[in-house]
Amino acid sequence: MYRTTDDFLQDWQNYANGTLQVYNALTDDKLDQSIVEGHNTLGWLAWHITVVTGAFGKQAGLEVDTVDDPTTVPKEASEIARVFKKVTEQIQQGVEGLSDDEMLAEVEVLGQTMPRGKVFSILLQHNIHHRGQMTVLLRQAGLEVPGVMGPTKENQ
Repeated sequence: MYRTTDDFLQDWQNYANGTLQVYNALTDDKLDQSIVEGHNTLGWLAWHITVVTGAFGKQAGLEVDTVDDPTTVPKEASEIARVFKKVTEQIQQGVEGLSDDEMLAEVEVLGQTMPRGKVFSILLQHNIHHRGQMTVLLRQAGLEVPGVMGPTKENQ
């Protein structure tokens, strides 16, 4: 759980930059890549991360734009990346306006009450989980896997 805005913002910047690296590795023709037929695709995972980021930010009390249609994945990888970048910037700006006490304030999210800093912790964990799934699909699709948390085969 994040107790200070500075602690969150340091992690948030690293997270957002790393996720944008993964998004920038996507190509329009590979958005339908899945591990096997009927499973989550690269496009769906990227859009899901984007949609959830905005929704959690809004639930945490920040001014964040949400997408009009969370179920329809855009056909262009650049559009997914553009919306993700916008949402992550809005969250950063919103948290920059919070005090450390406001990080500890209780908010209601998904029918539960928890400190705002816990909401942000869950958001990061959720999204990093799905980002990891995306890196596997990138390799399966024959796309370059960026070295988000250290070198990958392509970076060595």
